[in-house]
Order: sequence, then C-alpha cells, then structure tokens
Amino acid sequence: MAAPNLLIIIPLLLQLFLVVLGNNITLNSPLSTNENDAWLSPSGDFAFGFRQLNGSSGNVFMAAIWYNKIPDKTIVWNANADNPSPKGSQLQLTSKGFMITTPNGESTYIPEQNTSISYGAMLDTGNLILVGSGSTTVWESFKHPTDTLLPNQSLELGDKLSSRLTETNYTRGRFQLHFDGSVSVLLSVLAWPSEFRYKSYYSINNFDSASRIVFDESGDIYVETTNGTRIGFHGPKWINLTPDPKVNYYRITIDVSGVLTQYSYPRSSSDQQGWSIMRYVPGDICTAILMDKDDLGTGTCGYNSVCSMENQRPTCTCPHGYSLVDPSNQFGGCQPNFTLVCGADIVARQEEIFELTPMGNINFPFGDYERIQPFSRQDCQKSCLQDCMCAVAIIGGGTEGNICWKKRLPFINGRVEIGAQSVYIKTRVTPLSNLVDAGANKGVPESNKEDRMNTTLLGSLIGSAVINGILLTMLVLVILLKPKKIVLQATSLLDTGLHSFTYESLEKATRGFIEEIGRGSFGIVYKGTLESGSYDAVAVKKLDRLEQEREKEFKAELSAIGRTCHKNLVRLIGYCDEGTHRLLVYEFMSNGSLADILFGKQKPIWNLRVEFALGIARGLVYLHQECETPIIHCDIKPQNVLIDEDFTAKISDFGLAKLLLSGQSRTKTMIRGTRGYVAPEWFRNIPVTVKVDVYSFGVMLLEIICCRRSVVLIELGEEEEEEREILTDWAYDCYAEGRIEALVENEKEAIANIGRLQEWIKIAMWCIQENHEMRPTMGMVLQMLEGFVQVPDLPSPFLFT
Repeated sequence: MAAPNLLIIIPLLLQLFLVVLGNNITLNSPLSTNENDAWLSPSGDFAFGFRQLNGSSGNVFMAAIWYNKIPDKTIVWNANADNPSPKGSQLQLTSKGFMITTPNGESTYIPEQNTSISYGAMLDTGNLILVGSGSTTVWESFKHPTDTLLPNQSLELGDKLSSRLTETNYTRGRFQLHFDGSVSVLLSVLAWPSEFRYKSYYSINNFDSASRIVFDESGDIYVETTNGTRIGFHGPKWINLTPDPKVNYYRITIDVSGVLTQYSYPRSSSDQQGWSIMRYVPGDICTAILMDKDDLGTGTCGYNSVCSMENQRPTCTCPHGYSLVDPSNQFGGCQPNFTLVCGADIVARQEEIFELTPMGNINFPFGDYERIQPFSRQDCQKSCLQDCMCAVAIIGGGTEGNICWKKRLPFINGRVEIGAQSVYIKTRVTPLSNLVDAGANKGVPESNKEDRMNTTLLGSLIGSAVINGILLTMLVLVILLKPKKIVLQATSLLDTGLHSFTYESLEKATRGFIEEIGRGSFGIVYKGTLESGSYDAVAVKKLDRLEQEREKEFKAELSAIGRTCHKNLVRLIGYCDEGTHRLLVYEFMSNGSLADILFGKQKPIWNLRVEFALGIARGLVYLHQECETPIIHCDIKPQNVLIDEDFTAKISDFGLAKLLLSGQSRTKTMIRGTRGYVAPEWFRNIPVTVKVDVYSFGVMLLEIICCRRSVVLIELGEEEEEEREILTDWAYDCYAEGRIEALVENEKEAIANIGRLQEWIKIAMWCIQENHEMRPTMGMVLQMLEGFVQVPDLPSPFLFT
C-alpha cells in the first residue's frame, strides 16, 4: 500500500511547491488594458499583464513580464509584440492558454495549447508557467525567451535569443544569439526581416559535447557540457565576477545594437539610476561585425552610418548630408538628404550639382565597386564627382597613398578609425529646383568661368540701362492702351511664385466650365485655354464642397504644390481666390490618368510601365526627402497619377496632402486616402508617417505590373454573383507558388525581363507589409527598383494586409 500512497502524495507535494513559489492564476480570471493590474509573483519581484507600448498614445498594448519593484519596470519577456492589442482588450487564462480578446470580439491565444490547462503561476524566478492535469508543467516562458535571460534560465540546443527591433519596438530585430551543438554559442546578424543568419561575429567554438547554456541562480553564465564541464564566455570586456543575487537583480540581454550584455540593478535601490553594465561581448561591436570584404549585411548602425564606442556602448552618427531614416532609432541607418541621379532629372553637369565633403577619422572598409591605382587625390575627387554612381571616395593606402576607392550607395559598416586614408562624402550643393537654367552653363570649362563672370558683369551694367529704358517705355504703353482685362496677374498671396487669376478669366478660359476631364479630391477638373501666358491648354480644378472644408483643402493644396518643382509632379500654374470661388490651374496632361492607360482596352507595353513606376517613385522620393517641408501625399493611386504628351508619369492631386513640420516624421490626422490603397495604421489611431505613401505605392506597383485593379469584381454563375479578388493576395500566391508569369499573362516583353519582374514583385510585397516599420523608405524603394540595392528575400510566413 506504500507505493500507491506515494503516487498520490508526490503530485500534491509538487502542487504545494508551486503554490509556495508562485501565485496561481485561476481559469477565466481577467486583466484589462483599462486597469493598472497584473498577476504578481509571491515576492512581487515580477509581474505579468498588459504593458503599453511607448509612443502608442495609450492605445496599443502587449502581454509581457517585467521587473515590478524597480522604477523603470524593465520588460524581460513579451508575447504579442508583432500583433499588439488595442486599448480595451482583455487577457484571461482559459483551458487552452492565455486568451486576448479585443474590444471588437477578436480572440488570439498566447500560447494555444492542445493539453487542457488547469491553472497558471507567476514564479519568483520570473518564469510564467501553465500547469495541466496531474500538476504537470505544459508550458513556460523560460522555454520561449525573447531578448533576455534571467537567473535559473537556460538555453537548450537550437534555442535562441533575438534582439528587439528598436528600444521601443519589441518585435524581433536584426541580431540573434543561437545555441548550436557543433559551434555552441553564436552571435549573428539576421537578414532582417527574414531569419536567415549571416556569418557570426562572436562564437564559442567546437565543443561537440556542449549540452546547454546556463545562467545560474548566482548570476553567472557558461556553456555546460554533457560531462558537467563549464566553459565561460570570453572577450576583453567579459571579465570574471562574483555576483551576489541577494544584493542585485541580474539579467542578460541581446541589445538592439547586437551586443550581448549582463546588467545588474541593486535590489534596495528606489531611485532612477537604471541598470549598470557588468560585462559584454563582443568588446567592440563596431569592428566585430563585417570583418571580411565578402561578408553580407550591414554593421550595428545600419546602412550609410558611422559607428563609434562611447561609454561602453555603440553610438551611431550620420555623415554630412545624411540623416537618420527613423529619428527615434539611431541603429536604423541613415539616408541621404538628396537624390543621386544619373541624368534622369538634371540638366547640369554632376560637378556643378554635387560637392565632396571631407570626413576625418572615419572609414568604410568594404563595399568598393572600383579601385584606381595610382591616382592622385585631385583625380580621385574629380572622378567621383563626375561619376553619378559614386557616393563616397576614399584616398590612401599603398606605399605612396595613391589608391582611390569608390563606393556606391548604400555604404556599409562605417566606423571611427584613425588612419592615413582620406574620406570624402558626396552631397548636393545645388537644390534640384534651382537647376532650371543650369543647362546654359553646360559644357563650360572651369578655366573660363572667371572670364565669363567678368564679361557677364560688364554686360549687365551696360544692358541694365537699356532694359530699364525698355521697361519704362512698356509701362507707359500699358497705361495708355488700357486693356479691358488682364488674364494673368503678378500677385501671389502665398509667395509661391504662382499666378493669381480672376474668376471671370477662368470662366472664359473654360467656356463656362463645360468640358469636364476628371474629378479629383473635393473638386471637378475642366479643360481650359488661356488667352495669354506661356501655357495654352490648362486643367482648372474647381473646388465644390462646403465652404469651411473647401477653404481648408484649398489652402492645403496651394501650400503643398506651390513650392514644389520636379519632373514627376504635376505643375501648379496658378489659382483663383476671389469671394467664394476657389480654383486651381494646372498644366494640362494630354494622356489622361495612369488608371486610364493601365485599365484600358489595350495594355501598355512593359518598358513603358517600368518608366511609369520609376517616375512615380522619384516623385515620392522628392516629396518625402527633398522638399523643404516633407509632404505625405496620403492618396497615391493610379487616378492621381497623370501622363503628359511624352508619357511621363506625374503625381497630382495634393488636396489630401498632410504637411509635416520641420524635423517631424510623424503626424496624426483623420483617415485619408482611397479604399484599397489605405495603409492599416490609419485604422489604429496611431501617428502616421511617410510609410503610408509607401504602402499605397506598393499596391499601385502591383497594378502597374499586372495591369489589374487592386480589387476586382468577378461575376460567378448564372445569377451573376460578385466576388472580390484582392490583387495583393493573388500576387503573393503567384509568387509563392513560382508562377509569376501569370501576373503578366505570359507577356513576352515582361517574361524576357523575368529577373526585374521577380524583384519588383518582392519590392511591392515589402511596401505593403502590415508593420509600417518593416516597409522600406521611398528612397530605398527607388534604389531597389533601379537595381542599386539588392531586394531581401521574403520570409515565410509573410504578413501583409
């Protein structure tokens, strides 16, 4: 009878043991985002519940475990960072696991278990467990770590830690620690957002008997072999310590920079002193990543950035003429504040538009596309200035320091480095909008410029008197002749250089507004003909909504377009602001809209569609990155892209544009745009960025490729029932199944360029990624479209809306 009694007693003792160490979480007990409550461990050291995501304005939450007794409530584990919960959601334990229910009734499990759950417990170790029948632990957070290890936690073979994306974004980031049986411990860069690992930048090698990584209760970490041998981590900044868990809290985290760091925090502290760095590997992350010219990926700071070590942490800065892609994330890389183009948008010589700025004590050791030797400093600089591909020139090396290296965008693994080389960054010296008359100087030798300037000055002095006399004579004639009406007036209410028209003149120009050629946001567009001026045919947009809304839209469109000047933007000629009349006068686009061409009876040829996509991308890059005030268009779609007589695509209709303040990257506004092209963040009541235009461009890029609308109505059966076919879903299915030819209906011209077709579909998929931070910028999109930057492979599964 002893054995049966023992079988009964052991589960009871185990259950009692769990009750002592952890607070039980009973089935169906709820937590809400609206209440400041959580499930605590017995000591109160750890808590589990909802945590608000930083920057979410109180509207987005994730389920997490955090240190509860310290002021900053450091998160050590999270469950749903990729799919956060809106305000008003509830979390409760069910027999299938923890269930999150949103205010609209949608439910998800974290995790969903096949084994029936009896209860849960938050333990004093920071481990969250789920217990099934017979008091058996069926799931625990320690077995599913995110970016942090806690004392008493271990990693088994195949386990991994992944850094978060940014300090405030807890989705999986660019760095990973993984435990491999043959190599033991590896720190690697990921080909983010996929999970493909590049070559490791830190390792503990060749211990075939390694069984697990242990972070023991005393606060020490090591690799444990099958025979019990302990193998410690190594590195110049990984020193031997004697931790005391009674005095300090400890954690080990793979930081957003890729550094694996052990931190401590005094248990008795109640101030905001923060976590102290104890030790870390590698010692210098700036030089540890990309030690070989054949390595792929980028350094800790991202593309086009410079890394340096300060106060035991990597610091990232942007070169002259560059700025952070995301101002809130120093590790997200830098982007140029201008566009390097090869003849498409410029009429002047490269050396008249760009200059080389010296950068001291930095280096970009890899990624050269040309090495010229021997070459003088002046020849190297001149070669880079005249080469539209060249973004950086480096001069030095060799016995005489006469090697010239040239690099194109993006340049990688920039680092602070004291050396004999000289680094020059190419930046734009002349804004694109100021190059209208640059063609007059094209081809003039540098040696003739001073003579030309002297001649010009002398000529201007002689000619000014003549011109003034002519102007005076013309003024007298104008006064004497007294014309009945002047169509063009020189006044400009917004100092934009626009012409002010009278309502009467525009009514006459459009013959009473009888020839409608289109409808845009808040207005109808009519064709007209001016009696004077440099334009003949024009498009006149007559705003026709309620006065308050009309006035707001009118001012927005004038402000957005009045100061823009780009080959791929429709030019605004002038306006009418007379009484209750609000009208805009544009250049006339003789070939209608992109929608007319794409969805007409005859499909446009592939090469023409390629030019359309590139032109639209260049226009958006200008709006997002090159305007004095960045502009979010908010309604990118084929109907708002017009085609001129030379079949140049031009973005139009800025009536919905949302201007950003200087230095601002996010804005909050009401939902704007057109169904089918609207990014998902519009519906989440969170600040939007220029990435909403990237999303819309991705949808439109698929329409350009396929010549199909984003949402297609299909008739089924005799009753002509309608079914909606979503282009983005169909395109992804075709790509995943290896039948991309179906997207272009086996069009010979497109199939002949199958490489570009495949890459462009991937680009479109990245643009429509649900998480806006995973979408590329339009600058990066343009570089990928032009083939200057490799398009990352799509991970599986790939999440988009």
